Amino acid sequence: MVVALIVICEVGFWVLLAAGLTARYALKMPRTSVALLLCEPLLEVVLFVAAAVDLRGGAEPSWRHGLAALYIGYTVGHGHRTVKWLDGHAAHRLGGAPRPAGPPRHGTARARHEGRVWLGTLVGAVVATVLLQAAVWYVDDPSRVGPLQSWMGAAWRTAGIHGLIALSYAIWPKKAPGEKPGKAPGEREKPVRTDA
Repeated sequence: MVVALIVICEVGFWVLLAAGLTARYALKMPRTSVALLLCEPLLEVVLFVAAAVDLRGGAEPSWRHGLAALYIGYTVGHGHRTVKWLDGHAAHRLGGAPRPAGPPRHGTARARHEGRVWLGTLVGAVVATVLLQAAVWYVDDPSRVGPLQSWMGAAWRTAGIHGLIALSYAIWPKKAPGEKPGKAPGEREKPVRTDA
């Protein structure tokens, strides 16, 4: 039941998002759009309640409950950024707005961008950990909570790996084309005069 609900929530997320953005830009119905987009967090509430009811009904804690916690954590950590990104593209394609700027490609601007994305992963890991720990306390049987605790480790391993990747952009920033090592960002090498 829990896995099916995760799939339903993921499909529902994209359906509500597409419907909300279509209502906003193609149909010019901003209030309907807001109502549809505000329904998205309800999907996570439904999933959370379903997982709790499943555990309360005597279900053995398993990877399904851990996956549900990680899914909710990911949605909390990255859902707003995903909606904002898609809103910009919908405004461009359906509403005539300028094309949204992509993420920075080089230097410290790219490192800051990657750091902000990593913060979303960190928030997701915290949310998943809180939900999983609440489930551990709810089950209250150390012999049965191993799968839930292993998903906590998975959440933090993911956050750690993502953090190292984000940090690599700060330690080894990608240079813009034509930028020499040691030059300030945007500073180009001066041409050598050949007429002297």
